[in-house]
Amino acid sequence: MGDVVKFKKPSLQKKGEGTTLCRSGFHRWKVVTEKKFDVKQGKLVTLLQCERCGKQRTKLL
Repeated sequence: MGDVVKFKKPSLQKKGEGTTLCRSGFHRWKVVTEKKFDVKQGKLVTLLQCERCGKQRTKLL
């Protein structure tokens, strides 16, 4: 017969790490590139990325 392996139960912080907040729309945005020029719109653009889930968005200045 094989050995019994005991697994640790993940804590609540590790279990839902970043998934529930981002699904609800509460992202933690971080600036990736600042003052990038968009040729099509002719405006300055800032690229933002969520620290938890990695989703990206752009913001016009």
